Amino acid sequence: MTEPEFDLPPKAPPEVVAEREALAHEVCRELTRTGLPVHRGDLDGGAEKRPGARVHVAPFTEGGVYVNWTTDAELRDTALDLFARGIDYADPPPVLRHYNSVLRHMRAALSEILASAGFDVGEPDRHGHGSMIEVRGVRP
Repeated sequence: MTEPEFDLPPKAPPEVVAEREALAHEVCRELTRTGLPVHRGDLDGGAEKRPGARVHVAPFTEGGVYVNWTTDAELRDTALDLFARGIDYADPPPVLRHYNSVLRHMRAALSEILASAGFDVGEPDRHGHGSMIEVRGVRP
């Protein structure tokens, strides 16, 4: 049996990717200035495991600069293990409610902080980017 082939979306031109890299650098700088832990998820293979703001540049034509929050492994793994075992969605366990609350509030805080610093932020397609924030640029 042959392996299915998946085509990756086309990559953006180098100058577009360079603009996104510069924007991601500014996003990291601004979040660092606020005192938040920040790392580039696309440059650090294990960054999704580190707690803090995770900045990612997607190099594809439909890509951009994205930011999300990662909790410490203790909270994340406990919540996700419960989720994997199956939960009652009408009454989820307290740790899962807490985990979801942290992610929701940190997403809102990151969005507000970046908007306050002059960035144009928005919600990307949830199907492709989950709960990430999209940073579209700097407002004029």
